[in-house]
Amino acid sequence: MNDISSDFRVATAVPLKEPRSWRPERCDRVALVLQGGGALGAYQAGVYQAMHEVGLEPDWLSGVSIGAINSAIIAGNPPNRRLRQLRAFWEQITDRKIWPFTPDGDVFRKARNATSSLLTMVQGQPGFFAPRFPNPWMSLTGAQSATSYYDTAPLRETLNELVDFSLINDRSTRFSVGAVNVLTGNFVYFDNAVEQIGPEHVMASGALPPALPMVKIGTDHYWDGGIVSNTPLQHLLDQEDNLNTIVFQVDLFSARGVLPRDIEDVMGRHKDIMYSSRTRYNTDVFRRLHNLKVALYQALIRIPEESRSDHERELVEQLAKLPDIAILHIIYQQKAYEGHAKDHEFSGTSMREHWQSGYEDTKRTLKHQKWLKMPPTGAGIVVHDVHREED
Repeated sequence: MNDISSDFRVATAVPLKEPRSWRPERCDRVALVLQGGGALGAYQAGVYQAMHEVGLEPDWLSGVSIGAINSAIIAGNPPNRRLRQLRAFWEQITDRKIWPFTPDGDVFRKARNATSSLLTMVQGQPGFFAPRFPNPWMSLTGAQSATSYYDTAPLRETLNELVDFSLINDRSTRFSVGAVNVLTGNFVYFDNAVEQIGPEHVMASGALPPALPMVKIGTDHYWDGGIVSNTPLQHLLDQEDNLNTIVFQVDLFSARGVLPRDIEDVMGRHKDIMYSSRTRYNTDVFRRLHNLKVALYQALIRIPEESRSDHERELVEQLAKLPDIAILHIIYQQKAYEGHAKDHEFSGTSMREHWQSGYEDTKRTLKHQKWLKMPPTGAGIVVHDVHREED
């Protein structure tokens, strides 16, 4: 099996010249929206690298679970340190050696990946999470060790080392992560526009039960936002700031797939469907609301100005500035030898493959200049399903 480690070092270890930041014409904001997906999150780092190389730095980073961690590392560092810190994180948590050599062929790679995921379950991952002793099944009710299999104290140390939270909280870059309130079941966003962000907010977004422990913030406890919605796109679409936006929506699970042929396929397909993005649903809802607003605006401007109420005048002013949004939907394409444990298979080889895939997919995407243009004024929202449109 060929190892791409040398390519990875060339791609990410050599300091890059800082390109000038740029925006497409009529674009007020570039957003990077990152789905949860555990070990697959290295794909998102590759996506960011390709954006960084052309100077397309995000103004808003929003994530869930591993997407929240990647978002925090990017937002919590100046542009010239972001790739270095992303690389440090992913190399640290995938540092364990699996096999000294993997023969060529899918059957051997499947066996190697299975060994890697088993080691993750038994030993945890360095700088991320460690097994609890005693096991929760051997713990007394109410004990700290009774509600999760792993302890995420290593992740807190890693975040404090790699992320400058004061930079996130100076609000130069918008930052938001999604989590679920354990008691109410409500999905919430921790957003630096309205509150101070710390490592606990990022950890809460990635606290997937029963593996990882709930995180207490104030008087409430939180779990991974992926339990309710694995993609934090809705929060961005709900904003009423009238900013024309290009969104790079990076998903790690594909809603589309093939018919399962065995029980492992069933487990993998079940996970893909459960955690795949609801991007299409969210954008369809946004489009319907946009069309209703346009219709309301057209109706209001038919009323003579002197006959409009103060509220109607305010509405006309607001509706005249409806934003246009372009979404580039980039989805990780699963390898043939990856099974249902792909999200907790943290080998260095797989990490480098995921990173390189994200990098190459985004480089191809950025060559399509028409996808980087804002929709025509008043169009509302346009979604480019990158992989399908390429096909």
